[in-house]
Amino acid sequence: MSTWSPSSWREKPILQQPTYPNQAELQKVLDELKNYPPLVFAGEARSLKSQLAKVANGDAFLLQGGDCAESFSEFHADNIRDSFKALMQMAVVMTYAGGLPVVKVGRMAGQFAKPRSSDTETQGDITLDSYRGDIINGSDFTSEARVPDPRRMVRAYNQASATQNLLRAFASGGLADLHQVHKWTLDFAHQGDVTKKYEQLAEEIEKSLQFMEACGVTSKTYRTLRETDFYTSHEALLLPYEEAFTRRDSITGDWYDTSAHMLWIGDRTRQLDGAHVEFLKGVKNPIGVKAGPSMDPEDLVKLCQTLNPDNEAGRLNVIVRMGAGKVGDGLPALIKAVEREGLSVVWSCDPMHGNTIKSSNNYKTRPVDAVLTEMKEFFQIHKAEGTHAGGVHLEMTGKNVTECIGGSFTVTEEDLSSRYHTHCDPRLNADQSLELAFLIADSLKEARQ
Repeated sequence: MSTWSPSSWREKPILQQPTYPNQAELQKVLDELKNYPPLVFAGEARSLKSQLAKVANGDAFLLQGGDCAESFSEFHADNIRDSFKALMQMAVVMTYAGGLPVVKVGRMAGQFAKPRSSDTETQGDITLDSYRGDIINGSDFTSEARVPDPRRMVRAYNQASATQNLLRAFASGGLADLHQVHKWTLDFAHQGDVTKKYEQLAEEIEKSLQFMEACGVTSKTYRTLRETDFYTSHEALLLPYEEAFTRRDSITGDWYDTSAHMLWIGDRTRQLDGAHVEFLKGVKNPIGVKAGPSMDPEDLVKLCQTLNPDNEAGRLNVIVRMGAGKVGDGLPALIKAVEREGLSVVWSCDPMHGNTIKSSNNYKTRPVDAVLTEMKEFFQIHKAEGTHAGGVHLEMTGKNVTECIGGSFTVTEEDLSSRYHTHCDPRLNADQSLELAFLIADSLKEARQ
């Protein structure tokens, strides 16, 4: 680590980066960003790490969810509020019905860049650069929109700053008060079995709160009843941007990436000798690494040892994304390798990315049944291995979208076109997310028995 610096990643091979046509303009923007205030503080990142240490030990559960990719066009206070409410609904279901405290982390306030399977996109006889997220270029299929523009980083920072500010207000300003549990139900929520199940649970919670108040335990005297800790995360993909927000903590002298509390490395950029691993090994934030079907157990061990050389509990989150029906093929070997070396990790399940399909009407979608199946398999394998299924990593939204098919209030392939708003990958809507939360709560309860 003596040779590490926030810019040492520049000496390593790098993937999934844009080519900016104007390097002078790029440097000007990066110099500007280096003087901007941090979006999060080192002490908050340390607090998240301590909570994730409890997750690693099986004493808490991680809920990480939010947009596939935040966009400039859908930036609205109501969208942020509704996603926050949907996550709070999920968290209270897991906590009350599952019996474990839930660590809440949003894929928000910075999730702008997206890796792509191809550097170019072709429509008809026209080929252009791929859309890589609003922080880099535009989604419109025009040559002008697809040119990487460094000024977009400034706009992304400003939007992330406003989002972070609103999330802090929601978490501490009353919306997170457990007495608001009924008000977290979104206006468009369908009165199906899942919503009715949530309303019954909310009534039980209200009765419990009334009893506690009679005993002198109120939200006025206990912060945890009226406020919550809510953290932010994103994939640390666009490394020039991440470097600009890497600051030395005045208290500890350690380096932190102050663009988010938690950062992760994607399945496409986790090369041991690559730039993304080089960058994240030097910052002290909690970090994640995606592990898909191609992850070799011994490579995972090396990644853990590189990214978390002190084997610090709460530092490293392994986000497993295999696909329904394939978890049993890949996960047991990964668990055995990590356990053999005595490594401390949070095991988290991403049940979204391995279950992406094309519908008959040519929409990219995900079947809710496959998402639920992968989550079940994740819990079953951890129970068989004697380890902790520690978390879930979701692409979801509080908006009333029709992007994933199925669910208790069924979205059909024909429904996809009605409210398909995502700029990249399909997201669970609030109803579908709540259905998954109840499955996780039942699985947590079963794991304790």
